[in-house]
Amino acid sequence: MQSFLTHRRLLTLWSLIIVTPIGLYSKFYNGIGAWWVNDYGGAILYEIFWCLFGFFFIPKRKAIITLTFWVFGVTCALEFLQLWQTPILAAVRATFLGKMLLGTTFVWWDFPHYVIGCFLGWLWLKLICNSRKTKQI
Repeated sequence: MQSFLTHRRLLTLWSLIIVTPIGLYSKFYNGIGAWWVNDYGGAILYEIFWCLFGFFFIPKRKAIITLTFWVFGVTCALEFLQLWQTPILAAVRATFLGKMLLGTTFVWWDFPHYVIGCFLGWLWLKLICNSRKTKQI
């Protein structure tokens, strides 16, 4: 019986361990270019995180492109959801986790960064699949 924690999943887990704190830190960064890092750098890392998260559960080479498109589609839907203001959504967005997952403000300029993040996520997943120990799977 094959172990759940395959080499691919292990690489993905390590990637998540690296990307998650960097993504969270990007929201609190105060140095040079803080406005870009806080808003758009974080969006790129957000996309990469969700690509890696999905791949952890479906670590198949065939799933990479599908996962990437799903991440992009769901993130775009969440961006448009920010246009909808209801008391329940406002209450969720008022929490730290709600801000991180749903966002607070609709911004058109987020979409190109979602594309960049998904492209980088796709590349990252390809690298994981092409690592020496995982090529045959």
